[in-house]
Amino acid sequence: MGEKFVFVPTPLEKLHDEYDTIVIGSGSTGLVSAIQAHELGLKPVILEKMDKIGGNTNRASSGMNAAETNVQFQHGVIDNFEDFYRETYHGGGKLNDQKLLSYFVSHAALAVDWLADHDIRLDDLTITGGMSKMRTHRPASMAPIGAFLIKKLLKIIQQQNIPLFTKVEVTSLRKNDAGKIVGVDTRLPDGSKRTINSKAVVLATGGFGASKDIIRRYRPDLAGYKTTNQPGATGDGLELAESIGAELVQMNLIQVHPTVQQDNPHTYLIGEAVRGEGAILINDQGKRFVNELGTRKIVSNSIVDLPEKSAYLIFDQSVRDRVKAIEFYDHIGLVVTGESIRELAEKINIDSDSLEQTINDWNEAVVEKMDKHFERTTGMNRGIAKKPFFAIHIAPAIHYTMGGIHIDTKTRVLDGNGNIMPGLFAAGEVAGGLHGNNRIGGNSISETVVFGRQAGQQSAEYILNNH
Repeated sequence: MGEKFVFVPTPLEKLHDEYDTIVIGSGSTGLVSAIQAHELGLKPVILEKMDKIGGNTNRASSGMNAAETNVQFQHGVIDNFEDFYRETYHGGGKLNDQKLLSYFVSHAALAVDWLADHDIRLDDLTITGGMSKMRTHRPASMAPIGAFLIKKLLKIIQQQNIPLFTKVEVTSLRKNDAGKIVGVDTRLPDGSKRTINSKAVVLATGGFGASKDIIRRYRPDLAGYKTTNQPGATGDGLELAESIGAELVQMNLIQVHPTVQQDNPHTYLIGEAVRGEGAILINDQGKRFVNELGTRKIVSNSIVDLPEKSAYLIFDQSVRDRVKAIEFYDHIGLVVTGESIRELAEKINIDSDSLEQTINDWNEAVVEKMDKHFERTTGMNRGIAKKPFFAIHIAPAIHYTMGGIHIDTKTRVLDGNGNIMPGLFAAGEVAGGLHGNNRIGGNSISETVVFGRQAGQQSAEYILNNH
């Protein structure tokens, strides 16, 4: 067994005064953008304000959506761009930026190939809510996608000697008299300030799901909700861009994820793959109440409408075998186990006769491939019959911010008049418009790679053509 990989950030004394492009943020979007720019001949640097690398990507669990991939064909899944587009557009309430969405669905398969070319292989498939086909790509080990991806990307960052500094906060973007981006101002760990010059800047700072102030400003109705976001997701990139004239769009569109375990001080997102592989949701009467693989918006609203405003995920060993993240959930005490349905029901204070009937009805629906009650059509490859049986208590929490910086398909940032702001690019959750009013599970990781690559490519083209 090889040594465990540990990435060491670049020592601060190696921070230079100038780079070709500055990438702000070390989640998947930022890492992919820097790698792509480097491979096109640029000298990028990655600046991360937190001491931990990876941002919200570390918390992603289900996978990466793409259509018409070789992986799908190898699994016998015949898919097409049109369905991927239509289902994402419908899932987003038809509020998605259609040009961004077209670029996204037509480049996601290329993004899967790009990862494979870098020895990052996503050879297994699952399904998420709002999708009709298994197009959510994940590692063959079925490990959670986020930490897997960050570790693999950091290995490339290390191999390519791309500098990555932590605990360096960007406080402002710098423009010259012609309006072109020429660098950033930063605050270093010791509190001192330093200006770093560049020919382009890529904002890959993530969303604002951990900013109570911004959430309260745009969605006061969500002010009391807990969040799945890491503490650094405070909307810094939005404020940096807006302060120099960038337009923000759809800022009121904030996603609440339906299945979050929040009975402890720390919230834990229970990945959509649990439902995608066959779990059901029950209320405190032991009854199903929704198509568990409807969109996140629909499922969340159905849970909030319950008197108890929470629910239980119910599944068996066959589902657990298909979702390795459940091992982690169990390890930290989030999973209730019963050797029988009756035992499980007693442990979670649910009427055992009611729960047994619900599971019998569900197993019959799986056999007949017909959910008469809620018209679920996906995630029905296996029933709930293999003991032991499991439950996880969940309730909705703030998860993703669909609004953000207005960009075009080349990730160029636009001002309030729709004009391109030269040298400024934005990608990932910091950018708005792609997802409409509801992000489909598995589309965020795809977005980080598709538009992270695009930001790297377009910043390179901009620099090579203008300098």
